[in-house]
This record gives sequence, structure tokens and C-alpha cells, in this order.
Amino acid sequence: MAFPKINPTTTKAWIKLEEHYAAMRGVKMQDLFANETGRKERMSLKTDLVSLDFSKNRITSQTLDLLQSLAEETKLDEAIKAQFNGEVINETESRQVLHTALRDFDAMKPEVNATLSKIKEFSEAIIQGTHKGYTGKTITDIVNIGIGGSDLGPAMVTEALSYYKNHLTVHYISNVDGDHVCETLKKLDPETTLFIIVSKTFTTQETLTNANTVRQWFVQKAGENAIEKHFVAVSTNLTAVAAYGILAQNTFTMWNWVGGRFSLWSAVGLSTCCAIGYAHFEQLLKGAHQMDIHFKEAPFSENMPVLLGLLSIWYTNFFKAETEAVLPYTQYLSKFVDYLQQASMESNGKSVDRNGTPVTYQTGPVVWGNTGTNAQHAFIQLLHQGTLLIPTDFILCTDSLHGKKNHQDILTANCLAQTEALLMGTYGEDVANPYQVFEGNKPSNLLRLDTLSPESLGALIAMYEHKIFVQGAVLNIYSFDQFGVELGKKMANRHLINQ
Repeated sequence: MAFPKINPTTTKAWIKLEEHYAAMRGVKMQDLFANETGRKERMSLKTDLVSLDFSKNRITSQTLDLLQSLAEETKLDEAIKAQFNGEVINETESRQVLHTALRDFDAMKPEVNATLSKIKEFSEAIIQGTHKGYTGKTITDIVNIGIGGSDLGPAMVTEALSYYKNHLTVHYISNVDGDHVCETLKKLDPETTLFIIVSKTFTTQETLTNANTVRQWFVQKAGENAIEKHFVAVSTNLTAVAAYGILAQNTFTMWNWVGGRFSLWSAVGLSTCCAIGYAHFEQLLKGAHQMDIHFKEAPFSENMPVLLGLLSIWYTNFFKAETEAVLPYTQYLSKFVDYLQQASMESNGKSVDRNGTPVTYQTGPVVWGNTGTNAQHAFIQLLHQGTLLIPTDFILCTDSLHGKKNHQDILTANCLAQTEALLMGTYGEDVANPYQVFEGNKPSNLLRLDTLSPESLGALIAMYEHKIFVQGAVLNIYSFDQFGVELGKKMANRHLINQ
């Protein structure tokens, strides 16, 4: 089955959506809610781990029907099957896209199962203290050295699941800024620190520069022979890893069918596994797999990632919205937007379609945001009274992990109030002061988790992964290459040569 290559603007649904937008442009959501009984109930979905209320969008049932027709005409169903079946859908790099296979315990690839077993054995040795440093002391600190997907994913998950962490302290070095490396090293004891170098090719300039600086610091204090007890690698370049001094048994493999920004589920997540323990890491994978099943099997009308992806296309291409805000109302997800920025913008920041033709429509929006309630005292003014239309995702946990009910009640009230305020504004009220007028009619989604657990986090991340896939598939672009990062690297090398 060939991956579909249909220009969405040539479909009947797109033309009908343009006509429909002309009718919807001036429609007020306030009126939709007033005139539609049970709108919220009809426009809500729930899985075991995540619920979605998408009723506060500038849509009607006709909008949803037309968007689903667009998905059908662009053959989204075939695209989904092609991905899960392991077809080479990353055609520009001749690769499969199978990060979902990393979390499918019912049909796990032998090589994935073997790597998970190795991750489990190694992380337990670190946590339990049976893996000791060169002076016989147990490991207390883990340092992950990577960049992009080798940093953002595991750093985000480790932070998000810090409630579940053990005694180990985990650090992340990514920026090639030498001050960043040195400030991190100041906190570390070489006798009790483990370094994880994450680089698929073991040639990434930033990662290897940082790794070499760390190695030099370590060798000065501990000597060359101590490398084997304190350095591990996640890579496919076994020759370069061995030359660095890392033992084969301390090298974890990666696969070409897993893109970097979707790799936290693999050995790239070793630092996370060490921080939270293998049992929690496996729950993370299983939560993601639950969302995979939902995405693969639910009809488009009941499919969370499909609806979120189609809504994004609706706003970006018809309302001409250029950005999307994501506001998690939990401080644990403070790194979640950073992670989503790479996952989304590196995937769908494309301007050539799958036929090799420049696109004439909008592809990837800018993704940004911050945690609530911090956002309320910063940029949310722009969402309420600015001139830009910014669709917003609110993420809320029903219960706090530490049981601080008073805090959670205030947090929840603020989150729900923001979605209501964006919807209603001061519509229908007699406001004399023009500076205090709120137009309302600002679209938002509300995503809810019972608690932030490894399982629910896995499902949430996977949901956004699949949303990104839907956007790229329907918009006829290749979401799984990233040639856009190469030009700057080449120019940086020229500058280095000329210095």
C-alpha cells in the first residue's frame, strides 16, 4: 500500500470547508452554546486515561462532518494503516516510522524486547547499587548528554514523573554552550556519577563536544581505566563508541525506524528509567500503547488525535491562525511544551508536499505555552484581548499527587475559569469601559487526566504524537524527516573552518 499523496486543497471537502468557513466566520460560540442542548456532552470523548472536551471550538456538527470527509478523501485511514504496518512512510529517508512498536507488548519485536530487558537489568543495577564506580562507591547522579530528541523527551518525562523518582539525581546536558557543561560538572563527584551519551550516529557535533569535555574532566580526576564504569552509550555506531572507551555491554542500540523526536520510549529513555525505575517506565510505555490502540481503532468521529489534528487544520488554514498554545495546569509538565515544540514544528514545518511540489496552504503552526497559573500572569492577556486568534489546549489533572486539596481546588478553578472566560468574555454584558470588554469566542480544548501517572502521561504524549501524524498525513507533507536542521549545521562548520 503506497502512502497517500493527495493535495488536500483539491478535495471536495476542502472546497466545502471554504464555503462553510465563510458562513462560520462570524458565528459566536456563545450563541452555539445557548442554542444547542447537550453540546458539551456531544463534543466530549473519553478513554481510560484521557478525556477531551472540544465543545469550546468554533465548529458545528457540519464542521466536524466536513473535516472528517477531508480525512477520508485524503485517505488518512490508509496512512494510519501504513504506519502501523511498518511501511516505508518516511520516503525521503527510506525509513519506516515505528516508534509505536517500542510500546506494543503484545507484538513486540525481538530486538525491542531484548533492549528493554537490558534497560531493566542495567537500571536496576544502578538503582540497587550493585553497579559501582571506580572507587567502589554507588552511583548517586546520572548525566544524560544529548540534544534534540535525545534530550527533550527524556528530560520532559523525568521532570513530569519526578513524584515517582528514587534517590538518584538526574541532570541533562544539551546546549553546546560550555558554561552549561561546566556549571553541571561543578555539582558532580566523578566517583559517583554515571554519564549516558545519547547519539544515534555518535557524530552529533553538540553532543560529542559536550561528551569530550566531560570525558576530559573525568579522566583528569579518575584516569582512563575508570571510563568503563562511568560511561554508557545509546547509539548505532559501535565502532566510535568502543573507541571512546565504552564497553559493548554498556552500549544500548537504536534503530533507523525510530525518529529522534519520537525516541523517548527506547533506550533514549534510559536516564528516565534510572530515575523512576523500570516498573514505572514500563507503565509509561503501556499507557502510550493504550492511546495507540485508540488511534488505530476508533472511528474518526470518536478519535481524539484525529479530531485534534483536524481542528488544528481548520484553524490554521481557514481562520489563518498561526500559533497554538498549550497550557498544562500542573508544574510537573513544565518541560512538556518544549518537547511538543520539537515534536510538532520539526515534523510539520514543511513547505513541499509528498509529490515534491511547493504547498499553497499552511502546514505546521507555531506551538508555544507555559504552565498555569503562571501563564495567567504573563501572556494570557494576549489570548483574551489581543487581535490574534490562538487556539489553546488546557491540560488538567483531577487530583494532585501530594493531596494538597486546597491548592488543587484553586488550580482547577483557575483552569476551568480560563476556558470559560475565553469562551464567554463579557458577551451580553453592558460594559461601559471599553478597556474592560472581552470579546470571548476564543477556541480551546480541555484535556483531563485523573492523576499524572506514568500511564496517563504515556497516553497524553502518544495522543500528541498521533495528532502531529494526522496533521502531516492530511496536509500531504512528510512529517518524519528534518532536513531543515542541516543547513545551519553546514554553515556553522564553514564559520568554524574560517576562524
